[in-house]
Amino acid sequence: MGSLGEEPQVVEDCIGLLQLLSNGTVLRSKSIDLMSQQIPVTSHQTVLFKDFIYHKPNNLHLRLYKPVSAANRAALPVVVFFHGGGFCFGSRSWPHFHNFCLTLASSLQALVVAPDYRLAPEHRLPAAFEDAEAALMWLRDQALSGGDDHWFEGGTGVDFDRVFVVGDSSGGNIAHQLAFRLGSGLIELTPVRVRGYVLLAPFFGGEERTKSEAGPSEALLNLDLLDKFWRLSLPKGATRDHPMANPFGPKSPRIKSISIEPMLVIVGGSELLRDRAKEYAYKLKKMGGKKVDCIEFENEEHGFYSNNPSSEAAEEVLRIIGDFMNNLSYLF
Repeated sequence: MGSLGEEPQVVEDCIGLLQLLSNGTVLRSKSIDLMSQQIPVTSHQTVLFKDFIYHKPNNLHLRLYKPVSAANRAALPVVVFFHGGGFCFGSRSWPHFHNFCLTLASSLQALVVAPDYRLAPEHRLPAAFEDAEAALMWLRDQALSGGDDHWFEGGTGVDFDRVFVVGDSSGGNIAHQLAFRLGSGLIELTPVRVRGYVLLAPFFGGEERTKSEAGPSEALLNLDLLDKFWRLSLPKGATRDHPMANPFGPKSPRIKSISIEPMLVIVGGSELLRDRAKEYAYKLKKMGGKKVDCIEFENEEHGFYSNNPSSEAAEEVLRIIGDFMNNLSYLF
């Protein structure tokens, strides 16, 4: 062991869940109590769930959720849910994400696919975006092969022509990336067809601060933490105007000519990310030819739909997502 002065120091600390040391070591806490206060894992008797590996080289897993009543109804639509966590932490197994997926499957009567993805700073962006594509490719393979362990019932129990991508926070950024890569033809998923995207408080950034970023801080989120997420997840040396953070930054690709499927942005009125989410939806809609809308929930903070799943606001989010899936033209 070296002298005291040579011992590695903590250079980044994300609320104790993740620490980056001066020698490059990453420490991750096994306790997620701060992120799951009063959110015990729900015993949901109307939904079955099971884990699958979708990318063996990176040992990446996803969790499938299927309503028990699925056998008594028509083929299920598919909801692909990407969790949040600033690209730095989070998992399909975290209680509030797991509970949210249980509720999505039950309320929407859908097969929910919840992939994990590689996390920063060990795996900086675009690793998460690459993994999201791999998860959709896995879904395509299931559609072509008929699936595993009867979860896809020989391909007849799932409607691969009605797939929807739902992303929470950093998962919302992932949904944005997928929407435009699919729209530009860079990803081929046939016979899978993504019909729409729901971005829940998407995690975007920029060097110029917005009014909502100025505060006040939220109960579990502040501007300092958001900045840490970007420093840890973006390529080293990149600023918050990098195209992977800022869709409309000075070096971001032009997206006006790219056709995308309908998109719904949902954000809380008391979120630090509120203005970026609203600006994102506004700019896309002003481009013309893009069906995009934004719904703001007054006085709600980041993650309100999963942190307080029994609230009226959370139930309204589920209703809105269901309406969006069942009638894509109702908002536009």
